[in-house]
Order: sequence, then structure tokens, then C-alpha cells
Amino acid sequence: MESGQAAEFRPVELGGQELPKPDDMKNTVSKKEQEPAPPQDTVPQQPNDYLMRKYFVGRPGAFEQASEDLRKQIFAKENETVNSAWLLAEVDHWNNEKERLVLITDKSLFICKYDFIMLCCEQIQKVPLNFIDKICLGPFTFPQRSLDKREGEGLRVHWDKRSEASFTNRWNPFSETLPYTTFIDHPLKNFSEKFSEICQISDFADSLVQAAEEAHKENPVPGRANGVMFLKQPIVIETYVGLMSFIGNRNKLGYSLARGSVGF
Repeated sequence: MESGQAAEFRPVELGGQELPKPDDMKNTVSKKEQEPAPPQDTVPQQPNDYLMRKYFVGRPGAFEQASEDLRKQIFAKENETVNSAWLLAEVDHWNNEKERLVLITDKSLFICKYDFIMLCCEQIQKVPLNFIDKICLGPFTFPQRSLDKREGEGLRVHWDKRSEASFTNRWNPFSETLPYTTFIDHPLKNFSEKFSEICQISDFADSLVQAAEEAHKENPVPGRANGVMFLKQPIVIETYVGLMSFIGNRNKLGYSLARGSVGF
């Protein structure tokens, strides 16, 4: 008998297989050529697929569930029916991007901070449509000596033009009492046909202008000129250094993202 170690490494007989003849090899090649191509679903996933999974709102059903949840909350608490829902990013007065779900009703604009990880609404800001007096669309600009910058266009929505932002509010990074807000396209705007329809500020601007004009006609505010001015002009952000916004925007800290596991 062989020892245990020798038995483990003993040669194995593979059987009496005959080598293929030249004619058989030709037949094998011709059969392979006739085989159909593999189905399309075996194609390696593209980088866009990875980013769609990385953004929690890009996962199947996430936006629909969030939108339905907010529609029910708004109807129950405000007795208003949502006409359209948009996935945008809000840029505050310190140039910080924040993912937002924005809804338009017949009377109001609702700006919602929604946690797409826990699927719950954290904050809702309500702006009456008949108080919106100016909407501006244009490229971003910064002070001449500013080190901060931002490419692309933004949409700034002004309301209550009688109220000007104070010096304290403008330089307070946590201030939420400014009489305007600014939106940009969501990063997923070009990743699918569905997101192309709900993530672009140009389409959102058309819907908002139309809804605000109807609200001014139906419910005019006494003692003030009613109507909405739609202007194409630069959007000014008064920041000079922008270190915190650079770090936050570069790492997408204002979005619900899968950021990987952290362990020790």
C-alpha cells in the first residue's frame, strides 16, 4: 500500500480519450461559428449602472415611494394635491449642494429634505405660489476676489420681495430665513429617460412659472403687484473662500449615497 501522502498526490488516469481528427476539428469550428451571440444581459455593467446604485434615489422604486409618501403627507396636513414632483439639488447661500425632492401643488411649492436611505421626510419648507414674484435662470457668478466657483446654470426662486436678506442672515451658513432659494440639476439627470424628465431645472422652471401665474390669478395678494417675472440673468453667490462647500460638494455630502463600509 502507498503511504497517505503519496496516495494524495498519485497520478489520475483521465480515460482513453482520443485526440480529435482534423476533420472533427473543422466541424467543431464551424459549429462554434454557427452558435448565436450571447444575450445582451451578459454585457458587463457600465459605470452609469454603478452610479445609479450608489445614489439611493436611483434604486428601483425609491423615488416613486418617496413621492407617494410626501403626496399623502401634504394632502393629510395641508389638504393640497401634488401636481408634479421633481428631483433637484438645492444650493444654499454658502454654495453647499443638498439633494431635494420638490413638489408643486395648485397653491404651494414644497421643498423637501428626504432621507432616501431611511425613506423618511426630515424637513419640509412651504412657499405659497402667489408670493413668488421673480424667477431667474442663468449661470453662476461669484465676487471678483472669490476663490469659490461653480459651473453650469442655476434657477433662483424669489418670494416676498419686500423682505430683504439681512447682513446677519447672508453670512450665517445655517440661516433658513432668506427670501429665495436656488436649484440646480440633479447629478442623475442624464442617467435614464425617467430621471431626465424629473431632474432638469429647465423643465421645472416652466412648470413653476405656469403654476405661480395661475396662483396669482386665483388668489392675488392684496396691496402688492401680482405676477411673476421670469428673467435670464446670472445667479450671484456671495462666497469668497468656500472651503467647506468645496469639501462637501466634492464628496457629495448633501446626497443620500452608499459610501461603503467603515470598520476597525
